[in-house]
Amino acid sequence: PLFAIALIFMAVGILTMLFWHHPSLPELTDGVANTHPDGLPIFPMMFVSIACGAISGFHATQSPMMARCMTSEKYGRPVFYGAMITEGIVALIWAAAATYFFHTDEGTALFAASSGNDNAAIIVNSITRDWLGTLGGLLAVLGVIAAPITSGDTAFRSARLIVADFMGVEQRSLRKRIYISVPLFAAGLVIIFCLPFQTMWSYFAWMNQTLAMVTLWMITAFLNRHGRNRWVGLIPATVMTYVCSSYVFVSPLMCGMRDRAVAYLLGGAVTLVLLIILIFKMRRDAKSLP
Repeated sequence: PLFAIALIFMAVGILTMLFWHHPSLPELTDGVANTHPDGLPIFPMMFVSIACGAISGFHATQSPMMARCMTSEKYGRPVFYGAMITEGIVALIWAAAATYFFHTDEGTALFAASSGNDNAAIIVNSITRDWLGTLGGLLAVLGVIAAPITSGDTAFRSARLIVADFMGVEQRSLRKRIYISVPLFAAGLVIIFCLPFQTMWSYFAWMNQTLAMVTLWMITAFLNRHGRNRWVGLIPATVMTYVCSSYVFVSPLMCGMRDRAVAYLLGGAVTLVLLIILIFKMRRDAKSLP
């Protein structure tokens, strides 16, 4: 409950202060200008950078844990859909706050001092302390901390269950859970201390959205198999497929193609191939139904 209260306070407080300061946001007022310091394109980078927004792969992995907290299946829509919309709103609020912050003297100095490697924790602390005071900043930081804590818990829990599933190791006993958890924690520590945060976040964000893409295709196949409206899954699944495919060719951490037109065409080609394959699969599934 404390984390939920802190999250609500953080979102409302930051949004209120945005209206209070009514900042000028060149990204919007100057014709939706792209002010990325490295000149990376808005698409698909924005859709991958804001990986914990409205369409997030972790919403798929968190569903089993959230489902266990519900007393009735009828709460599924308000809980899952409500959480998705709420997280999307919080992401947009923080994106606007961070955009404003980096156009202030303090934000510019912080960015220059870190040589472009901005520290998310310092940014959160600076914004919340200046806008919400000590107590408000503390509650806001608690709300921000809740996100990586739950994401980390979800990631390790999901990895443990996946490993246990393909190795055939039951997970009822604590001892067998530890057998799998310890190596996973060790691998996590190696990643944390051996990879730069920005690099790790970029790969994590892309995998997060790729997970969302796969989940959307699964939803589409499920709706198709049961004779329901598959378009509600097919359209976002196709969009996320193009986002994830284009990122592979555009991102400097992957192919890093400088010819953006060719990169977008290759992303579109991959999306089209996957779309055709999955459409044929859904048609075969529909014919096999009684």
